Amino acid sequence: MNQNFIDYVKICCRSGNGGAGSHSFFRDNLNAKGGPDGGDGGAGGSVVLRGNAQLWTLLHLKYKRHVYCDNGANGTKMNCTGKSGKGQIVEVPLGTLAKDPETGEIIGEVTEDGQEIILVKGGRGGLGNTHFKSPTNQSPKYAQPGEPGREAWIILELKVLADVGLVGFPNAGKSTLLSVVSAAKPEIGDYAFTTITPNLGIVNYRDYRSFVMADIPGIIEGASEGRGLGHRFLRHIERNAVLLFLIPADSEDINKEYQILLSELEKFNKEMLYKDRFLAISKADMLDEELEKAITKEMKVDCEYMFISSVTNKNIPQLKDKLWAMMSD
Repeated sequence: MNQNFIDYVKICCRSGNGGAGSHSFFRDNLNAKGGPDGGDGGAGGSVVLRGNAQLWTLLHLKYKRHVYCDNGANGTKMNCTGKSGKGQIVEVPLGTLAKDPETGEIIGEVTEDGQEIILVKGGRGGLGNTHFKSPTNQSPKYAQPGEPGREAWIILELKVLADVGLVGFPNAGKSTLLSVVSAAKPEIGDYAFTTITPNLGIVNYRDYRSFVMADIPGIIEGASEGRGLGHRFLRHIERNAVLLFLIPADSEDINKEYQILLSELEKFNKEMLYKDRFLAISKADMLDEELEKAITKEMKVDCEYMFISSVTNKNIPQLKDKLWAMMSD
């Protein structure tokens, strides 16, 4: 397994305590009993999640599970506010979700480069005694303490961002297709589960346009229950705009395989069924015209389909046209 692709980490975040406000009074050679001049405490540092388009995995967080921020400094005399504690920025790839591990509640998701989400906010600094001066209390001898910081475990979960997600059983030809339509170089082999981590490819289209295609680990029956690569695979296609089903021409029953794939997606998340989908029957270089017609007569699927071959480039330009049209609708 490719240990460099990490799509799930659990980190401990601790924000800084706020500094205490000062209960100082102004004193100099001319004023033995000046008024209050206590400054406010500085805010504690916060843990912030930031999107970075240059990252593709959470690998850099695998061995950095604890993220701690500095405390804010206390306020001082002459109304000087304490220095704020240094925060920590956790950079993550686009498509990262932050979740509460106990409730499963989504704290936020990062989908744009530079987007920031506060994971754990630092404690506020306390107010100095200057704020508590009043006509009836000219010399307040108290100030606010700073708010304590907070510690929390956070789950970071990456869902690959792609326009088109390739859906199929192991060894359906997804990696080969991706290598043909893009510059991506996924591992390709004639055995199941060649792909065990998502691969992204930029597909060049007409007039210098492009879109992102994701080759994701193959589905097996029971994936929605966690069998095989299970949920680890399925969550990566939740954000795809178009689902491209890929079933090889030498499959025993194309209609049955299509229904199994569709059923696994529905069990995992019913909203998957509302995504646009298209079926590409791969390895069509194995078919002659008569066999292709025979398969067409037997087809009973609820979406459009096309015979393609990554080896001979059969209908590959037409497939790109179709996918672009579906994304543009």
